Amino acid sequence: MIAYDTLSEALDGLKARGFAIDFNLAFDHLKCSATGLCLNPAQFEIVEHHRFEGMSDPDDASVLYAVESLDGTAKGVLVSAYGVYSESISEEMIRKLKIQHV
Repeated sequence: MIAYDTLSEALDGLKARGFAIDFNLAFDHLKCSATGLCLNPAQFEIVEHHRFEGMSDPDDASVLYAVESLDGTAKGVLVSAYGVYSESISEEMIRKLKIQHV
């Protein structure tokens, strides 16, 4: 996996690699506002993730997910804040987005 120093560098790198759709996190699915495409947790995989900490504020942190639909027709990115800024999401989505540390 490629290591990125900043969130913007990671977004640019992933988009250059074909992860062109900007997904937003909804309660129980991912949605692209531009196209209306929605993916529930059973329809996508996280192919990589990158975690970024805020330089001056530890609460200013986010995770960038590279997402691919299981049918291979959609590749995109999801930026999600965590901590006090995290969104309310379903248990199934929490399990899907949980980062496994190995």
